[in-house]
Amino acid sequence: MRRRLLLAAGSLVVAAGLVLAAKGFGGVSPAPVASADGLPPATAKVVEADLVQTEHVSGTLSYGTPEALTAPAKPGTITWLPPSGSIVKIGQPVYKIDQDPLILLRGTIPPYRTMKVGMSGSDVKQLEQNLAAFGYTGFKVDNDFTAKTKKAVQQWQEDLGVEETGQVDASLIVVAPGDLHIGLPAIGVGDVVGETNLPILTVSGAKQKVTVALDVAKQHLVKNGVKATLTLPSGKAVAGTVTSVAKVATAPEGTDGQQTGSPTITVELELADPKAAGGLDAAPVDVALVSAERKDVLTVPITALVALAEGGYGVQVVSGTSVSYVKVQPGMFAGGKVEISGAGIEAGTLVGVPT
Repeated sequence: MRRRLLLAAGSLVVAAGLVLAAKGFGGVSPAPVASADGLPPATAKVVEADLVQTEHVSGTLSYGTPEALTAPAKPGTITWLPPSGSIVKIGQPVYKIDQDPLILLRGTIPPYRTMKVGMSGSDVKQLEQNLAAFGYTGFKVDNDFTAKTKKAVQQWQEDLGVEETGQVDASLIVVAPGDLHIGLPAIGVGDVVGETNLPILTVSGAKQKVTVALDVAKQHLVKNGVKATLTLPSGKAVAGTVTSVAKVATAPEGTDGQQTGSPTITVELELADPKAAGGLDAAPVDVALVSAERKDVLTVPITALVALAEGGYGVQVVSGTSVSYVKVQPGMFAGGKVEISGAGIEAGTLVGVPT
């Protein structure tokens, strides 16, 4: 038995080294040492588990590409700006001109006219949808601005502390798909805006996301809904989900117009717990994408796998005070474990682990 143990030990160094090199780690596993009674120094049970291999790529955590927010065609003085880095929610003022707040509404139709009684259109419906979301009632949400809509608008204006005209001036609302993250101001409080649209602020979406420029050779790893693990600069790992995969690849070009790198596609991911990012912007993130997965397979620690003298691989099966070598077929390696299958190998089987 001692001769066999030594043969197995000499082979184990080679097997473990190959496995570790394949996984990208360094070092050599120590040779197994048998105890005085012939039993291995440590044991582990065969466990049924899921194995996942990952591909690590670099990403950037941010609020997205900032866009300029311009002033409406209404002369006046900027009297208030939100702090850079703050979040403006739907229904809140984005900035103020002559102390009149420009209120953020949810939607996709930009303000282009003064809405009042008798008007119809999708912009009216968008306004009424926002009023209803703010809790105002007494009108029907449709395309028509009626006297009932006017009454709700006047109540809204009273609550805002502005003149209760019952009309909604295009110059006093800002429309966006959702809450806004405030970037750097283009002008300051006290500056005067005229009839030309001037940049006031840079804004982006309020939801942080991770953007990855993924090599096209790895695009098979991603599609909408795919889960990933995102490691933040703090070292904290959080769950993420792929929400967008670009259909067109781009390639970096030098000043001479020649391609200087591999083509990439833009991939966006959302954090399952947005609070975990803590307001970070333009921060590097490690993104672990699943490259292969095996579910409900029998696994043992990689160090339990030994190279047999007659060829192939096996494990030391421990039963009471006896030890026997059982040939196994290795499968996927992941997370320090290896998938195995073989005659008599089942969940709960006790195997030797060299230390």
